[in-house]
Amino acid sequence: MNADEKVRIAKALEKLRVDVIEAGFPIASDGDFEAVKKVAQTIKGPEIAGLCRANIKDIDRAWNALKYAGDRGRIHTFIATSDIHMERKLQMAPDKVKETAIKAVRHAASYTPNVEFSCEDAVRTRLDFLAEMVEAVIDAGATTVNIPDTVGYLTPSEFGDLIRGIKENVPNIDQAIISVHGHNDLGLAVANFLEAVKNGARQLECTINGIGERAGNAALEELVMALHVRRQY
Repeated sequence: MNADEKVRIAKALEKLRVDVIEAGFPIASDGDFEAVKKVAQTIKGPEIAGLCRANIKDIDRAWNALKYAGDRGRIHTFIATSDIHMERKLQMAPDKVKETAIKAVRHAASYTPNVEFSCEDAVRTRLDFLAEMVEAVIDAGATTVNIPDTVGYLTPSEFGDLIRGIKENVPNIDQAIISVHGHNDLGLAVANFLEAVKNGARQLECTINGIGERAGNAALEELVMALHVRRQY
């Protein structure tokens, strides 16, 4: 979508009273930077988030677009934490990944207290290292920690167990909101999120009609109706 189209969608999301709109990846292109900036300037209700890798240049570029949202601006930074991604994609040792994440979160927190951190490919990350990472980024200033199913791999019971494991193994987890991000490769994104909510997740990263890469993401409207119709459960 171009900038004007993103603003139109953002206005519709504002009417739906979503909490946060992740408007784009500001460093990806000049067009995406302008789109995030325009959404930040236009939308007055929801928080506006921009995605960035865990490096200084990305974070600076993101805040230059998000600053127009004031205290509603959110920097969302990420780095991969699974063994396969650290070895094959990042070619970084776990200690270096952790150090990079801490540095990124601290830099983001120098701009805004509203910082989200994602452990990319979290569901294929060793639980002990995932818990270590989550604890470290919360200490560094992250107020939302996101647990993504980056490749659409988990089943509902596994996702619930993972969120519960984080709650039980991260001493400072009460200082942050647990978020989940999911893909629908196995047709389980919404079901996974419902299990995540049951076990302590409080932010659901979803898209309208489930539109997203590959088989799509968890669908906003399905989650809303599941949470509404089955609210007693």
